[in-house]
Amino acid sequence: MPALTRAEAQTRARLLDVRAYTIHLDLTCGDEVFHSDTVVRFGAEPGSETFAEIRPARLRRALLNGRELDPASLRDGRLPLPALAADNELRVEADMPYSRTGEGLHRFTDPADGEAYVASQCAPDDAPRLFACFDQPDLKAPIELTVTAPPHWTVLGNVAGEKEADGRWRFAPTAPISTYLAAVAGGPLHSVHAEHDGIPLGVHCRRSLAPYLDAEEILEITRRSFDRYHELFEDRYPFGKYDQVFVPELNFGAMENPGCVTFRDEFLFRSAVTDVERETRAIVIAHEMAHMWFGNLVTMRWWDDLWLNESFAEYMGYRVVTETTRFTTAWTGFTIARKPGGYDADQRRSTHPVAAEGIDDTAAAQTNFDGISYSKGASVLRQLVAWLGDEAFFAGINRYFTDHRFGNATMADLLDALAAASGRDVHGWAERWLRTSGVDTLRLQLTEEDGTLTSAAVVHTGTPGDPRALRPHRITAAAYDLADDGGDGRRLRLRERFPIDLPADAGTDGAARVPLERLAGVPRPDLIVLDDGDLSYAKLRLDERSRRAAAEALSTIEDGLTRAVIWDTARDMVRDGELPAAEFLALVEAHLPAEPDVSVVEAVLAFGRRRIADRYTPPAARPAALAAIAGACREILARTAGGPAPTPRLAAVRELIHCAETPEALAELREWLRDERVPGGPALDPDLRWSVLAQLSAHGAAGEPDIAAEVARDPSATGQEGAARCRAALPDPAAKEEAWRRLFTDGALSNRLLTATAQGFWGPAQADLTAGFVERYFADVPAAGGRGPAVARALGRELFPAHAATPATVRAAERCLERADLTTALRRALDDELDDLRRALRVRGG
Repeated sequence: MPALTRAEAQTRARLLDVRAYTIHLDLTCGDEVFHSDTVVRFGAEPGSETFAEIRPARLRRALLNGRELDPASLRDGRLPLPALAADNELRVEADMPYSRTGEGLHRFTDPADGEAYVASQCAPDDAPRLFACFDQPDLKAPIELTVTAPPHWTVLGNVAGEKEADGRWRFAPTAPISTYLAAVAGGPLHSVHAEHDGIPLGVHCRRSLAPYLDAEEILEITRRSFDRYHELFEDRYPFGKYDQVFVPELNFGAMENPGCVTFRDEFLFRSAVTDVERETRAIVIAHEMAHMWFGNLVTMRWWDDLWLNESFAEYMGYRVVTETTRFTTAWTGFTIARKPGGYDADQRRSTHPVAAEGIDDTAAAQTNFDGISYSKGASVLRQLVAWLGDEAFFAGINRYFTDHRFGNATMADLLDALAAASGRDVHGWAERWLRTSGVDTLRLQLTEEDGTLTSAAVVHTGTPGDPRALRPHRITAAAYDLADDGGDGRRLRLRERFPIDLPADAGTDGAARVPLERLAGVPRPDLIVLDDGDLSYAKLRLDERSRRAAAEALSTIEDGLTRAVIWDTARDMVRDGELPAAEFLALVEAHLPAEPDVSVVEAVLAFGRRRIADRYTPPAARPAALAAIAGACREILARTAGGPAPTPRLAAVRELIHCAETPEALAELREWLRDERVPGGPALDPDLRWSVLAQLSAHGAAGEPDIAAEVARDPSATGQEGAARCRAALPDPAAKEEAWRRLFTDGALSNRLLTATAQGFWGPAQADLTAGFVERYFADVPAAGGRGPAVARALGRELFPAHAATPATVRAAERCLERADLTTALRRALDDELDDLRRALRVRGG
């Protein structure tokens, strides 16, 4: 099906007034297809023509104003609608294929008990896999749904439904919503119901996950989030009931369907998790709720304003969780684990402004669900609030909601509302922050004499070649001094924090130099941290004395957010080749074992292993890098032995498993499996057992009998994924060939099993075994794009040979990208991975 273009959407929006959808879905037609009957009522310019979208297995019948349309006229998912009248009725009857890749109506059979479940995913252009429609965000209309389902099922939709005497589920018409927000989920669900502030609440999951449904914790986050949004927004929640459904094999983390939010059911924890994972779930709950206003009540007109949905929901999710729940340090996790994804995306060739331009079709729109639209956008909004202040910001937001309630809006509409509320030049600010791409860099320029600073300035540079790209920043800096800690060492103590305003005025060299009078004439601090509170979005660089102070005493800084800012600065300097990987690993060994914030521990260990050891380090030096990371993990285990610190231990154990490659370390993992626990804890629950088995499998210390025994022990869906990962990891040519066949020629794998198989295939320690598959990957992957965006993303990202950071791999990727037959989703995935591969090669010095 060709992607809908912006021009086509604009033309259709001028021609049509979509008034209502009436949809009946019959989910009792077997495992492969369901029946979809749709009636669309719409106004049109008399005599005009247009098309509706539908992607059926078989188009049974189509009638426009009572006259038959030829089913053969359907081409590439588009049904021509000629000779329109002022008032029109389109009726379409079709057999629709169930999805196995999370696009459209996804059907899943639970291996734990054989029960089937369905859940829809319509964004951004998959609604035609469910029903006939005019699939664009600015043609909103009420949707009235009925569903025939197996008698023991519960069916959920955007609004409250009732099961009638004939077994059919009937749902009242929704408020006007975009087609990408239509929702249906069904199966023998386990449900918990509640009510808060007049809003009916429900949390739901498949039966086999009922023991893991933390209903009270989920509902408590939901209640607190609703209360905070109702304090901030003048419009109350506008969609009646609020169901949260944890569904299998969802492509996104969650989807904000009004009244029926779907979540990937990995958010129901079968095994022990760290507080970071519970915090993440809370943030996602608050994020999706923010969409009820940002995206659902007021919807973008076209996909270039995706940031009006995602950036705002990201910002509000972190803010609300920080303000209303026990996760009071959520912004620290954002700084160290979420925001780096924005920095990374913003330094690739595929970078784009937060308010993207040139989104000419829906295929391009799908590629912009990235770190820029989410984490960079949230960072920019955090900076906007620091500049405007809360009162003006929310006054503008509430005006925007009032003016466009249940309608569509653009970036200009939002900026007009903010400007009216604040009296500030928001349009000028947005031109710098929202219409440019790239990252500013802030560094200090200092002179001193006899330990006293004689001058201090911030040197502020933007993206070379873009005169708009130097952005204004409102930040807070902090000065620290080294002092004796009462023992044998020294600690960093805060001297003062002070605000800095950096204008967007550059000199002839493209840089701005802003004097810091606050520091002139004072004793030289040992450490100066720009953007100490992480209120802006910029690459930071430490001066040499500050680098030495951080290397000596980073872990002694009391403020966790400051520590996260410094860790992220070190991470970025490694990526830019300004800090040797060995120095970063020395920082890990010296300071990570004492780090109390688990979000920092997890993020730093993950970067150290996945990036430094597996990509940025030459193969000969990789064992030493892994040993450094493993050493930090063992120090954490020693520090937490016998104490109430389960989540740091769990984070350390997880990474220690991935670092185990020597015979001694693999034998230790075998002992853990035998004893069903790590000495001193934690117990080896299913997730840890599968992680251990995957590592043993990859190094030939476990085989098919072990995998089969573990599947028998854990026959769940995650067990099936664990087995797929282990089998693909086996260091055996026949196992690799079988995994390749399943990835590229079988076609039977679901999206999650495909991803698991791809994740297990490569291994830096198996480089010799898999060397022949690198060129083969670039020959075979182009055809995968035709299997849809979900498959393209899985194979383009998860299966990319990122470990093989060699000039030969770069050349092979470049040749592949020269092909004209790559789909948009696959091209973007490969291009991003190639950018990261080139960076790894530069960091290696190759």
